[in-house]
Amino acid sequence: MPRGKVRATTPIENEALRIVRPSKLAAGVKGVTTSFRHTLAQSGIKGTIQTMRSVNRFDGFDCPGCAWPDPDDHRSGFEFCENGAKAFAAESTSRRVTADFFSTYSVSSLSEQGDMWMDKQGRLTQPMYLAEGDEHYQAITWESAFALISERIRATDPEKVALYTSGRASNEAAFLWGTLARQIGTNNLPDCSNMCHESSGVALNTSIGIGKGTVKLEDFDYADLVLVVGQNPGTNHPRMLSALARCKRKGGSVISINPLEETGMKRFKHPQEMLRMLGTGTTIADDHVPVRINGDSALFKGIAKHLIENNAVDSSFIDRHTVGFDNFVSNLTDVHWSDIERVSGLTEERIREIARIIAQSKRMVICWAMGITQHRNSVQTIHDIVNVLLLGGHFGRKGAGACPVRGHSNVQGDRTVGINHHPSESFLAALDAATGIKSPRDRGVDSVQLIQRSLEDKFDVLLCLGGNLLSAMSDTEVTAQALNRIGLTVQISTKLNRSHVVTGKEALILPCLGRTEEDTGQTGNRFVTVENSMGVVHSSRGTIKPASNQLMSEPDIVAHIGNALFGSSPIQWLNLAEDYDRIRSLIEDVIPGFDDYNARVRQDGGFYLPNGPRDGPIWNTPNSKAVMHSHPLDSFEVEDGYTMMTIRSHDQYNTTIYGMDDRYRGIKNARRIVFMNPEDMEKDGIISQQEVNLISIHNGIERRADQWKVIPYSIPKGNIATYFPEANVLIPLESVAIGSNTPTSKSVHVRIEA
Repeated sequence: MPRGKVRATTPIENEALRIVRPSKLAAGVKGVTTSFRHTLAQSGIKGTIQTMRSVNRFDGFDCPGCAWPDPDDHRSGFEFCENGAKAFAAESTSRRVTADFFSTYSVSSLSEQGDMWMDKQGRLTQPMYLAEGDEHYQAITWESAFALISERIRATDPEKVALYTSGRASNEAAFLWGTLARQIGTNNLPDCSNMCHESSGVALNTSIGIGKGTVKLEDFDYADLVLVVGQNPGTNHPRMLSALARCKRKGGSVISINPLEETGMKRFKHPQEMLRMLGTGTTIADDHVPVRINGDSALFKGIAKHLIENNAVDSSFIDRHTVGFDNFVSNLTDVHWSDIERVSGLTEERIREIARIIAQSKRMVICWAMGITQHRNSVQTIHDIVNVLLLGGHFGRKGAGACPVRGHSNVQGDRTVGINHHPSESFLAALDAATGIKSPRDRGVDSVQLIQRSLEDKFDVLLCLGGNLLSAMSDTEVTAQALNRIGLTVQISTKLNRSHVVTGKEALILPCLGRTEEDTGQTGNRFVTVENSMGVVHSSRGTIKPASNQLMSEPDIVAHIGNALFGSSPIQWLNLAEDYDRIRSLIEDVIPGFDDYNARVRQDGGFYLPNGPRDGPIWNTPNSKAVMHSHPLDSFEVEDGYTMMTIRSHDQYNTTIYGMDDRYRGIKNARRIVFMNPEDMEKDGIISQQEVNLISIHNGIERRADQWKVIPYSIPKGNIATYFPEANVLIPLESVAIGSNTPTSKSVHVRIEA
């Protein structure tokens, strides 16, 4: 019989919205006290001391939050941020979700709870199974769970199996995961990067020959100019603020380019620096440039026009290291300043003012995040950003380069070790030679394609290594319908989330060790490795007692699935997982740059992977030069309504909601918020805190999200901002970036219904 109604989206909140004065600075005493409050509430005094003493230490665990790097040569006593503290406090919580919990709560009743409530129930403790038509999960043994997965995969075509990956998976788990997919016979490896930085990878690979950033952390000490574009470091990457503060103190300048002026870019107090904690803090941004949503491409085209017109380019670098310059110049001639002004929302003189500062820079870093990567023209916009860097020769020198700032703590490492739905032939050939399997060569599906094809009943099994696919993906209701049509969905998780209640016909929850926990195998206490945003591979060793004696590590779980499917031929799955050194040796055999992996990763701070544009510059492109791509000016402009972008609050990390406040924007007790320009509010007759409905429009199809409250905010006219995942229901599944297929979460056409 069918299950009861299961809600795909978090229920509308009942708390009373309060508007307070936004914080004037990031971190500082408030950040420290908030960090301690969260960890004490979740873990108690003993757990707080143990986790805080171990996070991001050379002999401790890597913070399960963002991928911002740690200093190479030292670790301070407070080498984490407020949001990092929330992340590891949530993981080390003393609360537990047991079989009795699932006996009490049906999946339909769980779906009526909010996302924050689910997370606060605590750690998952044992494998659970949801049978077709049942309302309640039941306990299941590990052996039975692995047998069920094996049976369902064997009963279907390999191309009807997909293996999703979260960016928190370690290198070892992710490498085994990708290898398992290829032994099954598929490259269906959708992952969270498909929804965030896929556009960066596509654009950088086709322009500079590597899909990663080209700077080290120390480059911020040498840069004379840093552009922070489409990014809110104060909330999403708070430890980045310390690097920007050092840049300022050493005489560098920082320019923030973003529709919203964020607290973190105004003033920052480093929790480690007590003398500065007593003062007013460090002013981060010398200038804020309020570009319109999706106006960045126009802005950088305007900057490039000024540099070329005034001969403020490094001609020698361009001649030696690039192709496409002449075509690029010709293309810019056809781009008119009136169009640049209209699309960017900035005047020609304002853009030329910024360009004059860039022209004077000898060592420039440009950073960006999802404010750039989640538009229809994201790949083209990143090409425009890279072109400006190339015009100034800002590669292969200290203090200069491209810096896409990743979110999840190992999303970059997962891609490096093989989580890729369109892997290269060289990678597959090396994997086959090292393992004895025969990898498929057909391209797999990304996250959007997974949902689209699941709606057509083309998937029978979906295995998820971490994450919360339902809430992370666009078009929440459609995504839920797609997941419901899959035969078996499997979640390898530490905490409860909405993807555990919106499932396939059958569902499994397999609880795993967290980053903070001791991982003890037959060979003793094991450690895993991760790669940060700047290409450093380093170790992560859990230090606290596991939440349950029934937990398995992610590599162990993957290996047991592999063993249940294939035994030990040709891959000795269980043998690999017994000692992670064996997995690392296999990675070394397959992937260039991991020479002496086991030795080098045991060094304090780990090691850097090779990076041609940074180390040379050397360009791994077809003609061994960087490519200056030319694109016509493109934009996302609406005539009737507004352009909406989704953002995070300060009390969340990705889809995990830690609290209902946004200290940096002055919001308390609410998340269904619309940030709107006061002049637009006056034009539409909307007053502060008025309740409205949002309606998105795409290809003539409307999607609704009701009961939002409007807050006046400094944002360009014609633009609004809302929190995700609540607003994901408004993002059409088929609205994606050209070239990367990333959902356009920052370019949504909406109408406001008062």
